[in-house]
Amino acid sequence: MNRISPFEPSGDGGSGPRRRTVDQKGIHDIRSLPDAGFDGQWASLIFQPALKDRLLAQAVLNFTARERLQQVFLPLHGIILLVGPPGTGKTSLARGLASRTAASLGGAMTYIEVDAHALASASLGKSQQAVTHLLGSVIGEAALSGPCIVLLDEVETLAADRRKMSMEANPIDVHRATDAVLTQLDQLAADNPQLLFIATSNFAGAVDDAFLSRADLVVTVDLPTPEACRAILLDTLRRIAQVYPQVASLQSDPLIAQAADCAVGLDGRRIRKATLSSLAHSKQIAANPDLLTARAVLEAIEHAQAERSRLEAKP
Repeated sequence: MNRISPFEPSGDGGSGPRRRTVDQKGIHDIRSLPDAGFDGQWASLIFQPALKDRLLAQAVLNFTARERLQQVFLPLHGIILLVGPPGTGKTSLARGLASRTAASLGGAMTYIEVDAHALASASLGKSQQAVTHLLGSVIGEAALSGPCIVLLDEVETLAADRRKMSMEANPIDVHRATDAVLTQLDQLAADNPQLLFIATSNFAGAVDDAFLSRADLVVTVDLPTPEACRAILLDTLRRIAQVYPQVASLQSDPLIAQAADCAVGLDGRRIRKATLSSLAHSKQIAANPDLLTARAVLEAIEHAQAERSRLEAKP
């Protein structure tokens, strides 16, 4: 088979995603860092500043000190793990962290985003082979070319907790795939100190303990605090007002403060989605979003909370 470079440029001269090639099963995105789009995600995420600062410091440390430390005694594997409920911004946070790390170090890096679900296979041994090829060949080759950051989204798909596997779901192959992940991560950590993995998981309990022990930093990304709920809601309205200016007047409406209080318990994505859904509160508002009312925003948040309660009540 003719081998095609796994880092074929997109041809547009920018830092956008590049085309995947025939030997890149499991790759969702490849691009150069820093990236303006990722920077925008980082800036829009509303967390305590200390959380972002801690993540960025750990990522920078990976590239400044890891190569100089003896791994046998000071085991840095180059893995940061973000865990928390869906919708809390883990993937966007990881992408933004990758870009800000490159910017902080003042040099270009390669970004690779792995589609873990594409590596699963019902055929015995195929998942293990796909994982070994992706990590050992594709990512290993990228790491040899220069500093590289890899996003392992929903890492429990690749490194499932072997203690909880059902004997009815081809456990031998899943065991082998998890074993392959751990083996390749150990090899990459030993050979490529300029490589950083940022992993995310919606279900920390589903991640294999051996993977958790290899993470240099584990950060729980919780549901937003009441203050963060208010900030997310107001930020969403500000962004809508950039297109529909009359919406800006709603930010000081007492009903918006009530909506922010009602939003507690929703994840950040759902707060933004609910606020956007208020633009479809009526045909009149949908036709002219400048007519949006604070009452419509409040009712949209209340509806989102009611739906959340119904879903959580399901057996």
